[in-house]
Amino acid sequence: EAQLAHVKRVVVVWDEYKDDSLKAMTRSKRGPGVRQKVEGKNKLPRNWKEFLRVNSNKQELFEYLATCLSKVLSCKQIITTYGEGIMSVHPCDKIDQLQPCTQEEADTRMLLHTYHAVQCGHKRILLRTVDTDVLVLSVASIPKLHEFDKSVEVWIGFGTGKHHRYIPAHGIANSLAPQVALALPAFHAFTGCDTVSMFFGKGKKTALNTWNAFTDVTDAFTELSSHKPVIDGKLMASLERFVVLLYDRSSTNATVDTARKHMFVHKGRQFDNIPPTRAALDQHVLRTAYQAGCVWGQSLVPAPSLPSPQDWGWSLENDQWVPLWTTLPDVVHSCQELISCSCVKGCRGRCSCAKNDLRCSNLCRCSEQCNNR
Repeated sequence: EAQLAHVKRVVVVWDEYKDDSLKAMTRSKRGPGVRQKVEGKNKLPRNWKEFLRVNSNKQELFEYLATCLSKVLSCKQIITTYGEGIMSVHPCDKIDQLQPCTQEEADTRMLLHTYHAVQCGHKRILLRTVDTDVLVLSVASIPKLHEFDKSVEVWIGFGTGKHHRYIPAHGIANSLAPQVALALPAFHAFTGCDTVSMFFGKGKKTALNTWNAFTDVTDAFTELSSHKPVIDGKLMASLERFVVLLYDRSSTNATVDTARKHMFVHKGRQFDNIPPTRAALDQHVLRTAYQAGCVWGQSLVPAPSLPSPQDWGWSLENDQWVPLWTTLPDVVHSCQELISCSCVKGCRGRCSCAKNDLRCSNLCRCSEQCNNR
C-alpha cells in the first residue's frame, strides 16, 4: 500500500520449487524442517527457519499471499505470480507474454516482468532485491530494454536496513561497453554463483581485476552468456588463460595443466592454491554455460527451452542433480604419484620412492644423475 502511493504498478514475484531443481541438493543440506499447513486462520510458525526449510510450506505460503494480493482494492495495477500463471487486480495488457511461465527462479522472472513493463510503456522501474544475481542480470538486460526505449531507467533497491541503497543498473550498463554488459552473466556464474562453484580463495574482486588485465576473455564470456552457447577450442583456450592469470598474474603458461605443474613443483604451492585440472575446468565451463546461457540467457522468455543438465556438467544421483566435478579418477587412488624423496646425492634404496617401487620425479631433491630416475 505504501508503494502504490508513488507508482503505477506493483509486481510481486515468487520462486517456484521443482523436484528436479539444480538447487535441490543445496536446500536438502539445510536440514529437515517442520511441515505446517498454511491457512489464514492458522498461527504463525514459531520457528521460521524450520518452516522455510520445507518447500511445500513456502509454495503454499506464496500461493496464499498471492491470493490475498489479488483481492487488494486499488485503482493501481497489482500483479503477482501464481505458479505458472499470474493474478492481477485489473486486466493486464499483453498477458500472453507473462504466462504460462516455467521460469523457476524469481530472479529471472523479475526480468521478464521488467521487459513486459517496458513494452507497456513504463519508463522507470525499481527492482527490490537482496540478491546479486538480479543486479547482474539487470545490467546485462539494459541493452535489450533500450532497443524499445533508450530513456528507460532500471533502479535496484539493494540490501536491507542501513545497508539498503539504490543502484542505477542503466547507469552501470551505459558506463560499460555493450559487449562487456552482455558478458556479465557468464563472468558472474564462472566466478561463483548458486549453481556454479567458485575458485577457492578467488573472490569477485580478484576475478574482475584479472578480467581487466586480460580483456581477450570478454568474447568467451559473451558466448557463454548467449541463449545457445557453443563451447569450442578457441573459447576454452581463452578461459584457460584467464584461470591461469587468476592464480598467477605473471605466469606465461597457456594451459591450466602446465600451470598446475609449474606452481606445484617450482613454486611449492599447495593444492588449494593452484588452478584446477583441464578435466575439472571442462565441467565447470559446462555448468557456467548452462546457468548463464541456457537459464539466464532466456530470462526474457516466459517458457524457456532448457536442455538436460546431464549434458552440462551435472549428474543425476538418487533423483537429485549433483555436480560432475571431473572425469579423472579420484586423487585418493593415484596419490602415490605424489610421493617424493629428500635424497640429495642420489637414492640408495632406502628412501620413500624405493620403498613404494616408484621412479624419482621432479618433486624429488636428488640430482638428475640419480639412477632411480
